[in-house]
Amino acid sequence: MSVQALLDEAAALRAEADIEPDAVHTGPVTKETQIIAIYGKGGSGKSFALANLSYMMAQQGKRVLLIGCDPKSDTTSLLFGGKATPTIIETSSIKKLAGEELKIEDVCFQRDGVFAMELGGPEVGRGCGGRGIIHGFETLEKLGFHDWGFDYVLLDFLGDVVCGGFGLPIARDMCQKVIVVASNDLQSLYVANNVCKAVEYFRKMGGNVGVAGILINKDDGTGEAQAFADAVGIPVLVSIPAHDDIRKKSANYQIIGTNESQWGPLFEDLAANVETAPPVRPRPLDQDGLLSLFKPEDTGGNFTLNPATQADMRGGVFETKPSLEVVYDNV
Repeated sequence: MSVQALLDEAAALRAEADIEPDAVHTGPVTKETQIIAIYGKGGSGKSFALANLSYMMAQQGKRVLLIGCDPKSDTTSLLFGGKATPTIIETSSIKKLAGEELKIEDVCFQRDGVFAMELGGPEVGRGCGGRGIIHGFETLEKLGFHDWGFDYVLLDFLGDVVCGGFGLPIARDMCQKVIVVASNDLQSLYVANNVCKAVEYFRKMGGNVGVAGILINKDDGTGEAQAFADAVGIPVLVSIPAHDDIRKKSANYQIIGTNESQWGPLFEDLAANVETAPPVRPRPLDQDGLLSLFKPEDTGGNFTLNPATQADMRGGVFETKPSLEVVYDNV
């Protein structure tokens, strides 16, 4: 690719990022819907938990719409036995080039009462992921999102991508509450804490979104995630154990959030807690507070910062030179 072509592509990306999204829908809704955004570090198991939660809710007679907002499209793959679904972003582009209108049956599919779709996202280096999220929600509104009347709309978001588009539900009050997914490890709790910071920031700006709680996944019993929940002031919605049977079934795209599964009661409890948990205002931790949840020898929390000197920077001796600054006495 030529230098000019690269410059043109960069200019196009900047122009795309500068486009302001449409105004938030303010008209009447046909049914009181709980819109819940679920955030977690990549690999934390949020898509696995969401696929099973949505399935359990549908078994309980709820109308559930599951929207994958992660470019990896893990959510619907888990729900549909590993099969990939056409994404809204890619399908709408194809339809537009063909001069056709996007229809709901092009992008939304169902299994045993769960409706699900994927927003999708651009390939690496070929577009703005956050802008893709915004475009996806704009397309949903055109398809009639605010008239569908679901009991629950569950949004699956990456928490370790700080691009503004991924924070859209929090920033623009598009959901009522947030759930964070984490395990007993520093990195997933770091992401969960960052999501709590985002919620608190927008609450200070006049927002209304709160945190319903934390879902502890792959719980090995060491207790750091529980300690985080206590410190931040959010409830634990459920703890899913680090069990080999769960790991294998998840890897094989098997749904375990069923009445017949031995793990069904876990997701029954999760569904009940998600329904009733109020959106609370969290108390995010600073870095030292987060590190204090772990043993210092495990995280390096006992390390003391040692400032560098000018001599260190030069690899030898540093002599202060006389200043040429003119200092005048007070008159």
